[in-house]
Amino acid sequence: RDLRSPYLFPGRTPGTPLTRQGFDGILREVALRAGLDPARVSPHVLRHSFATHMLARGADLRALQVLLGHADIATTQIYTHVLAERLRQAVESHPLARAAGRGEKGIGRGFPPE
Repeated sequence: RDLRSPYLFPGRTPGTPLTRQGFDGILREVALRAGLDPARVSPHVLRHSFATHMLARGADLRALQVLLGHADIATTQIYTHVLAERLRQAVESHPLARAAGRGEKGIGRGFPPE
C-alpha cells in the first residue's frame, strides 16, 4: 500500500483509487495462482458468499441489508438463498416435527430432500 495515497485501496496509477475493474483483474490473477477457475471468482461471488455466510451464522436479513447498502430488502433477498440446514432447523423446530421424533404422528423426517 502506498502510504502517501489518500485512498485505502490505491490504483496502479499513483494518486488514483482502485477501480472495480482493477479489483476484478487482481481477483482473477489471484484465482489463477490458487488454481481456481477465474471465471468463477468475482467481486459479486465474494459479495454473495459474504451474505450467505452471514445468514448461515444467524445474521438478521435487515442487518444484512444495511451491511450490503441496499435501499430495498428485496434486493438483499436476491443475494441470498435459503440454506438447507436452516430450512431443516425451521422444520424440525415445529411441534409436529418434534412429535414425529418421539414416534408420534407428525410431519416426519427426510426434509429437506437430499
